[in-house]
Amino acid sequence: MLIGEIPHSIDAKGRYIVPAKFREDLGDKFIITKGFEHCLFVYTFEGWQRAAGNMRQLSTTDAEARKFARNFFSGAYEAEVDKQYRVVLPANLRAHAMLDKEIVTIGVSSRLEIWDKARWQAYIEEADAEYEAAALRFDNVNL
Repeated sequence: MLIGEIPHSIDAKGRYIVPAKFREDLGDKFIITKGFEHCLFVYTFEGWQRAAGNMRQLSTTDAEARKFARNFFSGAYEAEVDKQYRVVLPANLRAHAMLDKEIVTIGVSSRLEIWDKARWQAYIEEADAEYEAAALRFDNVNL
């Protein structure tokens, strides 16, 4: 299970060093794609297969479903780490997530998310303020 929050940075060439905490779970190859709220989603190959299978359930006759699927799959990138556990994040994905230098990688159970550090801090402050109210909306989840 992917959990935790690791702050770090990307270099001038757009290289991302996979945090040591997540290396074993991700392996040497994994998928990075556009996430929501201007972050990147990072999937193991197994996780990507599950996500892709779920996406195949969308109707091809629904224009909004096609638009969503195209965006999700066209932004996907098969990443392979080098000997220093670095991956070059493609420019289109860095632009989507508005990544500059300081970033945060968070574990969200079945995937990682890569966020610009300032955007993550703003997002989590807002989410913290709504944490208990959100729990009441999701009363079917027993913690």
